[in-house]
Amino acid sequence: MRDANFKVRLDSGHEVVARASGRMRHGRRIRIIPGDRVELEVSAYDLTRGRIVWRHR
Repeated sequence: MRDANFKVRLDSGHEVVARASGRMRHGRRIRIIPGDRVELEVSAYDLTRGRIVWRHR
């Protein structure tokens, strides 16, 4: 997706639009590619939006 947004499919089958957290974008230059497993923090107000906080190897 555009503007550093990612479409993430959860184990339950739902899809969430997520952005990389600030630490991932600025400090470490971590790349997220299709097929990577990630951890999300889902918004309490909008369950279709979230933030990627960790990428598993």
